[in-house]
Parts: sequence; structure tokens; C-alpha cells
Amino acid sequence: MENKSHAFWAGLFAIGLTVAIALTVVWFNLDRAVRIPYDLVSRTSVTGLTTDAPVRYRGLDVGKVQWIRFDPQHSGQILVRILVDKTAPITRSTFGSLALQGVTGLAFVQLDDTGTDLTHLSSTSKQVAQLPMRPGLLDQLQRRGDALLNELESVAMHADAMLSPETHAQLMAATASLQQAADAVTALARTAGPAAQQLPDTLAQLRRTLASADALATTLNARHGPLYANLDKLGTAADRAGAAIAQMDASIEGMSARIEYDTLPRVNALAGDVGAAARSIDRAAGVFAESPRSVLFGVRGAAPGPGEAGFAWPGSPATTH
Repeated sequence: MENKSHAFWAGLFAIGLTVAIALTVVWFNLDRAVRIPYDLVSRTSVTGLTTDAPVRYRGLDVGKVQWIRFDPQHSGQILVRILVDKTAPITRSTFGSLALQGVTGLAFVQLDDTGTDLTHLSSTSKQVAQLPMRPGLLDQLQRRGDALLNELESVAMHADAMLSPETHAQLMAATASLQQAADAVTALARTAGPAAQQLPDTLAQLRRTLASADALATTLNARHGPLYANLDKLGTAADRAGAAIAQMDASIEGMSARIEYDTLPRVNALAGDVGAAARSIDRAAGVFAESPRSVLFGVRGAAPGPGEAGFAWPGSPATTH
């Protein structure tokens, strides 16, 4: 009987310990946070989303998925009931989307806000508010899969064209040209080596030349230097030349006055005499041309005109015989 009593108490202790451990686990795992239900309305696939999947608002955990069902009122539409902490800033412009958890293939709900309407969206268990579900990255990839495949095919074709034998030959020729250019640069560097060694001496000589040029400029710029002396001499010569020019101008003016008041009247008189002589010679030539015998017998007098003695009309009897 005593052994049975010990076994009973030992079993009772084991059962009590098990119950205590279970209650402790339930206590620590009990979610005592106050959460508000919302329904996400999805018209696309919710692949990878499961019950109790986390709900995050811009990366912060704010709740979990309660259940996933088809909408009985709209065929093909899916309702995702989520429980969100009451502190989460759910507004009328809040929307949800699916995001993947690493490489596991499981998805979670990502909440975000466009900021167009910051009015708080209230929700209760009796009247659950609805939020739109936008396509996630996976859905966008699925929708654009054909376009992406076409782009990949185009890229592959271009890559194949670049790897063609003609392109390979051109690349090899370009590589050979680059090698020749590199060899030419190396030879130029070797040729420039001695010139670079002489560069310090050249720079020193250049400094000496510049110093000499500076000294020459200083000497030329000196007030009593050769430059100013030559300039003074040049100025004196210019003054003398100016005086000589002034004298020449005075002489020219005197000569012009003499020509104008003395020589020109004489020249004009001489020109008049020459003109009269020329006219006389012209008249004598005319007379000689009309009557050459006038040289021997003299010039015959002019015929009497009308009213003069001896005048007769042409065709009259006095002139017929």
C-alpha cells in the first residue's frame, strides 16, 4: 500500500507539472494586443499567403492574417481578413500588397499609404472596413513575363550578333591596333628618356635666359638708359626735321605766290600771242589754198557786194559777156 501511495503522488506531481508547463506556454504565447480587423480585397492571385502570415506597415510588424476566403458577393474576388494593431496609422488611402519572405516562397502582407487622404479609417468586428489589394512584385513579373521574355530574346540575339566571327575578327584587329599603339607609346617613352634627362639643364638655361632678359628690360626701362637716350635723340632729330619742313613750306608758299602773281600773267600773255600768230598762219594757209598765185601777184580784192560800185547780180547782161 505504501508503494502504491508513492506512485500515486508521483503521477499526480507529473500531471500537475505538465499542466503547469502547458499553462505557462499558453500564457507566454497568448496574444494580448488589441487589434482591429480589416478586409483586404484582392482581384489577383495570393500565392504564398497563409493564415497567421505577418502583416507589416512599411516594414514594421503591425498584425497578422486571420483567414483567407472567397468573397461570396463577388465571384473570383478574394477577401483576406487581417488583424492590425490599433496604433497602426490606417487611413482611407492605405493599400496592401504581397511581398515574399526571402527565398522561402511564403508571402506576407505589406501595407503602405499613398498620402492622398490621411483621414483615419475606422473598423469594427461588426462592420469591417475594406482596403484594396494592389498587385505585388510577383504579380507584376507574371503580367510582364512575355515582354521580359521578348526583351531577353532580343538581348540574346544582340549578344549572339556581337559574338559572331566578323565581330570577333574586328575585336582582334582592334586589340592588335591597341597593342601597336601601346608599343608606339613605349618606344616614345624610351626615346623621350634622354630628353627628360636633359630637361633640368634646359630649365636652368631657360632661367638664365629669363634673368638676362629681365636685366635687359630693366636697363632699357632705366630713365638714363640707352633707350631713353636714343628716344631723346630721335625727338631732337624729329624737331629739326619739323623745322626744315616748316622752312620748306615757307619757300613753297613764296614760290607759289611768285608763280601766281608774276609768272602766270606772262604765260597767259604769251599764250595769247601764240594764239594770234596761229590764227594768222591759219588765215594765210587758207588764202594760199584758195589762190596759190596770190603769193606772186598778191591777194585779189573782194568782189563788190550789193550797193557797192561794180556789183552785178548773177545772170545779168553785164555779166554774160
